[in-house]
Amino acid sequence: MLAPVTMKLLLRAKCFQRLAIPGSVRALHKDHRTGTPQNFSSYESMKQAFKLEVPEYFNFAKDVLDEWTNMEKAGKRPSNPAFWWINGTGEEVRWSFEELGSLSRKLANVLTEACGLQRGDRVIVILPRVPEWWLANVACLRTGTVFIPGTTQLTQKDILYRLRSSQAKCVITDQSVAPGVDAVASQCENLHAKLLVSPHPREGWGDLKELMKHACDSHTCVKTKHNETMAIYFTSGTSGAPKMTGHTHSSFGLGLSINGRFWLDLTPSDVMWNTSDTGWAKSAWSSVFAPWTQGACVFAHYLPRFEPTTILQTLSKFPITVFCSAPTAYRMLVQNELLSYKFKCLKHCVSAGEPINPEVTEQWRKGTGLDIYEGYGQTETVLICGNFKGMKIKPGSMGKPSPAFDVKILDGSGNVLPPGQEGDIGLRVLPDRPLGLFTHYVDNPTKTASTLRGNFYLTGDRGYRDEDGYFWFVARSDDIILSSGYRIGPFEVESALIEHPAVAESAVVSSPDAIRGEVVKAFIVLNPDYKLHDQERLKNEIQEHVKKTTAPYKYPRKVEFVQELPKTISGKIKRNELRKKEWETI
Repeated sequence: MLAPVTMKLLLRAKCFQRLAIPGSVRALHKDHRTGTPQNFSSYESMKQAFKLEVPEYFNFAKDVLDEWTNMEKAGKRPSNPAFWWINGTGEEVRWSFEELGSLSRKLANVLTEACGLQRGDRVIVILPRVPEWWLANVACLRTGTVFIPGTTQLTQKDILYRLRSSQAKCVITDQSVAPGVDAVASQCENLHAKLLVSPHPREGWGDLKELMKHACDSHTCVKTKHNETMAIYFTSGTSGAPKMTGHTHSSFGLGLSINGRFWLDLTPSDVMWNTSDTGWAKSAWSSVFAPWTQGACVFAHYLPRFEPTTILQTLSKFPITVFCSAPTAYRMLVQNELLSYKFKCLKHCVSAGEPINPEVTEQWRKGTGLDIYEGYGQTETVLICGNFKGMKIKPGSMGKPSPAFDVKILDGSGNVLPPGQEGDIGLRVLPDRPLGLFTHYVDNPTKTASTLRGNFYLTGDRGYRDEDGYFWFVARSDDIILSSGYRIGPFEVESALIEHPAVAESAVVSSPDAIRGEVVKAFIVLNPDYKLHDQERLKNEIQEHVKKTTAPYKYPRKVEFVQELPKTISGKIKRNELRKKEWETI
């Protein structure tokens, strides 16, 4: 059952009046059962009884955040802050839901009055993890303007692409990105308002903090229909140029309640820390909608760079109960002496963005006593599959389908495949399109149409379902390696590779071969202690290790040691770039 405080809110908020819940593959890795859920009794009951009806009008700021403010004022919510920010040098910000509401209304007035923005206008927000990023999210909701996040790692070329593609009328950023915006602004005819978050003024820019000081905190939230565009998220661009993914007020504002209640299993007493960069949809998932739907506290650390020791110290020092980070981050964290830290409050750890290696999950469990609950989703969706509390975890599996989707494995004609057969991962969209799925790729109808096959939306990923109903990721569709008639997914080979002590990181792609057509090639970043070893001998040792760890035909016949791997600015490995270089040589 839902926690009593959460249930009271759901009964009061219009948007949730119809939301009701009643009270062997990978043989090398041991299955284990984990924590007791707070918001549901079992996976089976969650799936069977879940129902979410969408009201005609919905706005997350008014229908959720302002309702938590009312609960807070009535003394019906724990004293947890709604938002808790630190910067590592002693500065700290704590807001209640009431304070979040007041400040976001001030920024809403800045957008409509000082910037002259109207409902439907697009706002690009390129900010690091600073409190103003969260205020901008909520202010856009209140004004009906379309929020478009971007990471501060964007280059000048990236900024131009996003400004022109989105036709944004306003940009909000800091002093590190402002020069890049100014350099391209003359090529962006729609851009007419620029707001700066900085202690230092800049010509042609409005001082956001100063404007907010003089703004009124009284603002009437626009009445948005549930299917109006709320935000546009650029995909990470692992294959081709980033696409603009359109989400509505309900697809994320309501859809991500599934993440918060089931996968993250949050209550108003929890403190949720998600380390995702503010430029990606994962921040919408776990830093905005999912935790605030549940009335939980959103914790944020400025952290301009990922520092494993700082992450671990923060988890030890602050009362963080739920932690979310990318597989790349966990791979770095487990290289530290986890047993030297005390995680007194931490009780639930999750990961998403790309598959996490079973070896990493095992190291994390040994060092912390906690499992990592892997989830699978996309910029285009909410949680598709997940490992949920109370169910057996099969390390390496993405778990079972979330209540939002009917997930199937499909053949090339759109037919559903039986357990054990690899195919395309699809979500049923006909006769009823599920909540939590994006509307379309903005200004790209051809790409939008290409995602459909029969009654299903194609995720672009390959996988299979086992006899127990667990789903397993194989690869992005274009990452599959075909060698001597065998189909090989890079993830399984990479998981075997990382179990070798010499391997810090790896990427596996296809490479041309005169006899086999193509073979497996591994690009490997070595751990520091192995960089001076005899490389030919080490290569043979690693190849033998893979042969013993997984099917022998999957071992990398080619190995190249590299200093680093090419990655997107979101940290995902760009296998397509490595593959392209391999095939360009023939």
